[in-house]
Order: sequence, then structure tokens, then C-alpha cells
Amino acid sequence: MKRILNIINGDACINIMKKADIEGDFLPWLDFLHEGSVPAGLTLEELSLIRAKFISEYRVGEFSEIYERFRERNNRLKTYKKYNKIVLWFEHDLYDQLQLLQLLDWFASKNLKDIQLTLICSNNYLGESTSQQIKKILHYEREVTPEHFKIAQESWLAFREATPKSWFKLLKKQTSILPFLKSAIFRMLEEFPNTKAGLSRTEYQALLVISNGIDEAKDIFEKAQSFEERKFMGNVIFWKILNNFENYNIIKRDINNKLTITSLGRELVDGKRFWFDIMPLDRYIGGCHLTLENLWCWDISSKTLKQYYFSKPINSLLIVK
Repeated sequence: MKRILNIINGDACINIMKKADIEGDFLPWLDFLHEGSVPAGLTLEELSLIRAKFISEYRVGEFSEIYERFRERNNRLKTYKKYNKIVLWFEHDLYDQLQLLQLLDWFASKNLKDIQLTLICSNNYLGESTSQQIKKILHYEREVTPEHFKIAQESWLAFREATPKSWFKLLKKQTSILPFLKSAIFRMLEEFPNTKAGLSRTEYQALLVISNGIDEAKDIFEKAQSFEERKFMGNVIFWKILNNFENYNIIKRDINNKLTITSLGRELVDGKRFWFDIMPLDRYIGGCHLTLENLWCWDISSKTLKQYYFSKPINSLLIVK
């Protein structure tokens, strides 16, 4: 009997896939790699430790619980040789595409003799699909080839480098064998501080929604998500953004938990102030540690990544380094 392992983005879609009679075991990957440090040169276990510490800071669980779940996940992955077939199920959004790169990079160095490794990558959100839709997605299944491994290894390495230059250069490479990768690369670049106000695209969208009078956190999240070509962010990360805004007087909360923008927030959304002149910049995107000493910004107009230096206070256009 053929033994099958289905590797998926998270556990929300497992019951749906079982209802669709998808055979085999299920292994959810469970990591939002678009946030927090993802440095190069580490084993899967070493990286899992860093990721567990970071995720625990979002108060979605205790560090020990998150790390143990990653350990169990990694140990199950290492049993890959007991399977005849491994299917990678990943969606078209940034969250999934980064997970896919990590897994393809991992499998690229493994002995896959007598193991069929396939990829199912579509523009369906698995957790929002019906069992019938899941069955139709099976038509997208393709064998993983050396070309898949090559572009995944190059992209995963670029994502984890100390500067985002190689990640940006991927936009000019031929990546069509992973049809949703290029849009994911672009969307990740939009999370770098913009040159207008130092806000990421997600931060700007959130603040814009609030400035237009939407005042319930849940409604703000849903409206901000509606701007996305491909939704990728969970609400836990979004709440962190709102908390940062509230802590630095960009928005305020009344006794009924309604959120409104402050005068400082309006200056920020209008590009009259820079976010990292208000809240200290200390953030990782992949392997790039963004600080005022290592400042990379996304130019919305030219759609170009640029490095800058500055003199405080930051109250004018940044100077290209």
C-alpha cells in the first residue's frame, strides 16, 4: 500500500481535505516566515528555536509549547523515507510561498530515491475551500523537478541574507516554474518601510482604514485585508501593528474600544512624519535586520528598493547612500 504524506501550510484545512478523501498523513508547517528573523546558515532545528521564541512574543502560546510543536513537526518531516509519495500543498500567497521555499530547499539535499515528490500550488485558499474544490485542485499536481529545487534554493538563500539586494534581484529572474513566487517576492518587498513615511504596506493600509472612520478592530482588519491581491496575514500580527500604533499615540482607543486616528497619525499617513522617527526601528524581514543604521526602504513610485542614511530628526526626504 502506498504511504502518502501531505505537507500543508497549517491545520485549518485538514478536516476539509479529509472530507475530500485525500489519502495519507498530514503535516502542517505552522510558521509565518514573513515576520521575524529568518537567518541563513542554521539547521532546521536551530531556526525552529529562533522562530519559536519570536512567535511566543505574539502571545499565541508559551515558548515551550510552540517549540515542542516545531520539534514534533521537524521529527515527522525527517521520517520522509517511510513514505512512497510526498505532496506539497501550498497556496499562492506570501505566507505559503515562503514555507514552500523552505521545504523545497530542505528536500533538495535529501535522498529521494523511490519517493515521488509532487507539488500542488493553486490560487485557492485551502482553508476556505469546499471538499469538492479540494478534489479539483488535484488537477494542479506536478512532479517536483531539479528546476524547482534550483530556484527555491536560490530564493530561500536570498530571503535569509543580511541585505535584501538578492531578494530584490529575483524579480528579474525567470521563476515561472513556481508561478506565484514573483508576486510573493514583490509583496514581501512592500513590507519594507516606504520612502513616504517609513510605513510598511500593511501598516499604511491599517492606518488609512482607521483614518477613513472604521473604528472596530475586526472591521479594520477585514477592510485592510480587502486591499490585498492575495491575503496572507493572520489577525495576530495585525493586532500587533495596531498595538504599536496605540502605544506611540498614532491611534487612540476610547472606553468602548473604538479606534480613531490622532493628529500625529494623520501627519504620518500624509507623509509629514516618518514612522521610525516615532517608533524605534528594530525589525527583521528574513535575514535583514532593519535598524536606522541598516535602513532599506521601498520606493512606492519607482517600485525600487533603496538604502538610506539620515540625520535626526527625520523630517525630510531621506538621502540615498
